Amino acid sequence: MREGAGKQYAYTQNRELSWLRFNRRVLEEAGDRSNPPLERLKFTAIFSSNLDEFFMVRVGSLFDIAHMSPTALDNKSGLSSVGQLEKIYETIPGLIALKKRIYASVAEALAAEDVCDLPFTALTEGEQKFINRYFKGQILPILSPIIIGSRHPVPHLVNKQLYAAALLRDKKDRSSLGIVPIPETLPPYVLLPGSDGRFIRTENILLRRMPGLFGSYQVCESCVICVTRNADISFDDEKFDDSEEDFRSRVLKLLKKRESLSVMRLEISEKISEPFLSSLTALVHVEKRQIYFDSCPLNMKYVYQLAGDLPPQKAQALLYPPYRARWPEDIRPDRGMIEQIREKDRLLFFPFDAVDPFLRLLSEAAEREDVVSIKISIYRLASSSKIARALCRAAENGKEVVVLMELRARFDEANNISWSKLLEDAGCQVVYGVEDFKCHSKLCLITMREKGRLRYITQVGTGNYNEKTNAMYTDLSLMTASEQIGRDAAAFFRNMLVNNLAGEYKRMLVAPTGIKPALLALIDEQAALGSEGYICVKANAVTEREVIDRLMEASRAGVEIQLIIRGICCILPGVPDYTENVHVTSIVGRYLEHARIYCFGRGEHAKLFISSADFMTRNLNRRVEIACPIEDGEIKAQLLKILQVQLADNAKASFMMSNGVYGRKSAGQRAPLDSQREFMEKSLHDPAPAPAPKTGPGAKIAAFFRKVLA
Repeated sequence: MREGAGKQYAYTQNRELSWLRFNRRVLEEAGDRSNPPLERLKFTAIFSSNLDEFFMVRVGSLFDIAHMSPTALDNKSGLSSVGQLEKIYETIPGLIALKKRIYASVAEALAAEDVCDLPFTALTEGEQKFINRYFKGQILPILSPIIIGSRHPVPHLVNKQLYAAALLRDKKDRSSLGIVPIPETLPPYVLLPGSDGRFIRTENILLRRMPGLFGSYQVCESCVICVTRNADISFDDEKFDDSEEDFRSRVLKLLKKRESLSVMRLEISEKISEPFLSSLTALVHVEKRQIYFDSCPLNMKYVYQLAGDLPPQKAQALLYPPYRARWPEDIRPDRGMIEQIREKDRLLFFPFDAVDPFLRLLSEAAEREDVVSIKISIYRLASSSKIARALCRAAENGKEVVVLMELRARFDEANNISWSKLLEDAGCQVVYGVEDFKCHSKLCLITMREKGRLRYITQVGTGNYNEKTNAMYTDLSLMTASEQIGRDAAAFFRNMLVNNLAGEYKRMLVAPTGIKPALLALIDEQAALGSEGYICVKANAVTEREVIDRLMEASRAGVEIQLIIRGICCILPGVPDYTENVHVTSIVGRYLEHARIYCFGRGEHAKLFISSADFMTRNLNRRVEIACPIEDGEIKAQLLKILQVQLADNAKASFMMSNGVYGRKSAGQRAPLDSQREFMEKSLHDPAPAPAPKTGPGAKIAAFFRKVLA
């Protein structure tokens, strides 16, 4: 039984360990041989970048909590922050070992297609000469080797930058440490001449030439190292001097501070001697448990460039078949968007539907004379944003454009700052959200004046206004001419401009005051129906303790609860006497599952919402979020189809067992069904496939583990 376990922890698990299990499923996609080789390599890279952010944010915050509140306990596991860190550091080595095995398998599959990441020793004589010339002409002139000693200050190691390190010995047999930053201006790899897929990474070139970089010093050993620093800056808790500087300037200061926070992890490219390791440990001030030896590339960002550098025909054979988002069949491209939305609510399902109808709506609003204002809440924008340009054009055309810009979107702060300046220069009114509460909502309101009367077009989304992620994430975008939703949206923007978080709304639910109470009431409503009750939630994460407890009570009352949760899920399903009617599905596939759908009840009585909010403590209590009710019968049917198809997925779906571990759903006697492929091939207007049976291999495995664990 877990540390501190008791009744209150019988059906819950720690969020950090749940997240690590999610990232393991990402890695398992890299091990799935049915995926094309380059896509498998990308999944390995996604796993690595996910883990980087986990150390920067989650592990970093746990270290901070351990110093500030050492006795505080996690309310899902009873673990202290120190206890959570111990569990994390126990779990990570197994993931790294699995990554090494899967990476070796992926490398073998790519090598069979003559795409090879080579060490210097594997190059032909001609290739070695080419690389030696390249080193002398392109690399050596910009290198800055450092010998750490009394006359050389200890260098600051930048977060996630690669360094070549060497154990040195002088003529008097004294040892020193040598460090060579690998300039980020250099390409991450060099394609070998006469080859359409053989390459050598820049750090491997540098390792080969280390003996000549430190003068009379002998290089005894060398390796590549990379540090991961704590990047969990709390923008809200920062204290600023009494000055006239604006919020944007404050965020810029914090971004600079992020680079110098303490080291959470040291990665080393190979096993090294104890003296060498001791020198590196002393340099970066880490504990033994924070050191990881990883023979895989320590920075895998190069993977996304590699596909573009291969010959197109070759790359295409190693990637998913290209997919072009369709124009929704219920929207006519030869008619105005505003006119069509007034006739009927419209739903876009990204990435299967194109974002173009929404872009056309914004462009239309920017040009129409009867449009008086456009108001929008923005969390993340693409680096090259058609949406932002449409807003600029509207402002230049004399429309009132109000942009509620969240500068604290983690790791997108700099991009949002740049866009905020451009939007202001174009004449938009840019405001930076509510103090202490990130604005995570996705809402756009177009207001028109016709014959003295105001009319509205409102767009509510589950994902960001970012054309790049619209093509990579599954998300929903509702466009409606509902007068009541429009009035609620107008009230929302009025409230945000005056920092009123407790505003009243007729139809929309707005966090931090409105979503959670409504969810609890809706769960209780289904619990009152007993075995006739039904709850289905599609979201990214479930961590909010009060919601979890209320779901447990509904399960005890006999309510069937289906949770389609991509990532963290702190409620354990199938726990006897607690969550026997809770079922948890997770889908990891070609696209990142990002849409949020709440469904309470069955059939025509079902109450459906789309939302920007996950069932997380931060979303429901500490962020500005929106959940929008769906009133159109056809769109309700479309959302129910999404849920039905995902629950029937037996190709990319996993189910959670009562110990928090996932097992793959099995097709059994049924044909394999990949829900994302289903949506690529068929629109939401086509009939849904038959629902998944409530019994089968997956259900039997889950029942078996419930008995064993009981």
